[in-house]
Amino acid sequence: MNRLKNPEPLSNEAADVEMGKVTMAAGRGNAAHAQSQATPGEAPPPVRLNAANLKSTYCNVCNATSTRDEVVLNFGANHNWDRPQRDLEIELHHRIVLSPFAAKRLRDLMTKLIDEHERRYGELH
Repeated sequence: MNRLKNPEPLSNEAADVEMGKVTMAAGRGNAAHAQSQATPGEAPPPVRLNAANLKSTYCNVCNATSTRDEVVLNFGANHNWDRPQRDLEIELHHRIVLSPFAAKRLRDLMTKLIDEHERRYGELH
């Protein structure tokens, strides 16, 4: 819990462990491009994550909309958990706009991550 309040920068190795070693390649076809650079029988080059400008924000609310060309994710925080519902106000922090291809990769990534989490800690309800 303390890490959420005062996050410290993670090294690439720590970020991989934190994310359960599941990484989504940026852009369409980058994984294929990385594999094409490796010689047959050799592992593809590692993906380097540059966390120099990384900022962490606690979010407990997410909503999504889409059009034919993009998927929009809005992330925010509900600070009104102890107030009556009529006073509900969500503070939006981030809007992420993805292509449908990137959204599908994100879905697959999240499925793997949740499955791994439930194997380790039990089923989420």
